[in-house]
Amino acid sequence: MLVVETVAKIRRAYFVQQKPIKQICRELRVSRKVVRKVIRSEATAFQYTRAIQPAPKLGSWRDELDRMLLANASKARRERLTLMRIYEALRGLGYEGGYDAVRRYAQGWKRERTAVTAQAFVPLSFASGAISLNHPISERRAPLKD
Repeated sequence: MLVVETVAKIRRAYFVQQKPIKQICRELRVSRKVVRKVIRSEATAFQYTRAIQPAPKLGSWRDELDRMLLANASKARRERLTLMRIYEALRGLGYEGGYDAVRRYAQGWKRERTAVTAQAFVPLSFASGAISLNHPISERRAPLKD
């Protein structure tokens, strides 16, 4: 991703200071391909955003991965498997995809599960005497008399 400042530096170096592309690449630590793209286009900011991340190899394994993640989440924290271990278990079953797809799916799965919040009622007004002011911090002791 190129920010507007970098695009401006590249254009200034090429058009105003008449520097060669190779020198611009060395100074700004960007590739020649990027420098050429900036020089040829009129855009002020370049960024690549993928609309959806395809997961074609994971598609048929989602049910199995869901089952493994659910079983893993129900275990005690110390007994839980890491995502790498879950990935290795999937590989043992015949999954041919990459670890990154499993990690990405597991993060989304966890995000969906933690996004669900419990319904709770929190009273905003209290009946008289419902709030105790006998908290140790709020108590003031009278000074001792000699």
